[in-house]
Amino acid sequence: MSEEPDTCPNWFASWFDTPYYHILYKDRDHAEAQLFMDNITNYLNLPEDAKILDLACGKGRHSIYLNELGYDVTGADLSENSIVEASKSANEKLHFVVHDMREPFAQKYDAILNLFTSFGYFENDSDNLKTLQSICKSLTEYGFGVIDFMNVDQVISNLVPQETKTVDGIDFHIRRFYIDGHIYKEIDFEDKGKQYHFTEKVQALTLEDFENLMEEAGIYLLDVFGDYKLRKFHKKESERLIMIFK
Repeated sequence: MSEEPDTCPNWFASWFDTPYYHILYKDRDHAEAQLFMDNITNYLNLPEDAKILDLACGKGRHSIYLNELGYDVTGADLSENSIVEASKSANEKLHFVVHDMREPFAQKYDAILNLFTSFGYFENDSDNLKTLQSICKSLTEYGFGVIDFMNVDQVISNLVPQETKTVDGIDFHIRRFYIDGHIYKEIDFEDKGKQYHFTEKVQALTLEDFENLMEEAGIYLLDVFGDYKLRKFHKKESERLIMIFK
């Protein structure tokens, strides 16, 4: 594909803030998300009173469940609309804040989770390094970072070029392609007589890319898993790339 996709530098700021993003993805598997949270908190062996940061939390589905498990949880996201929605579930041990993941937090956390491919959105490669450094600065001495990313090798080899997904009476026409080291998703639809077009653009970061970034950031990669049941990572077959670091 020769055309350069139409995308603004901060595409995520506008798309994630629309109600349509949440309509398109509302059927995400909550049971699978909860299974992952059960497995990862058990693996990390977090103390009962652990403070957890859910970085790029969206409307807070992981944050809310982690709080139900008894943890003191902060959900952070760049989308103000998502944080307004998530904050409806806030309590004394569940907080939500608008925050840019490139900036460290004043508070330190026992675990920082960056889930469901919420990394690699930025135009500048230096922002990936900045994000990792900020995560590390925001961890306690014995804290752990977790990045749950797509396994790009598996995604690229199984890319569905075109599909239409109908949700709440809206036909979302989706095109996917890989170009210039990024995976794109072009989303077109009509609602109430108005045409909409959005682009998702995520860097196709491999395990090797993350290893290089982590080495540069002075981060120690402890373990790598390939799915939410925390099974071994296989470059060609695994659904996810889940990295534990400190």
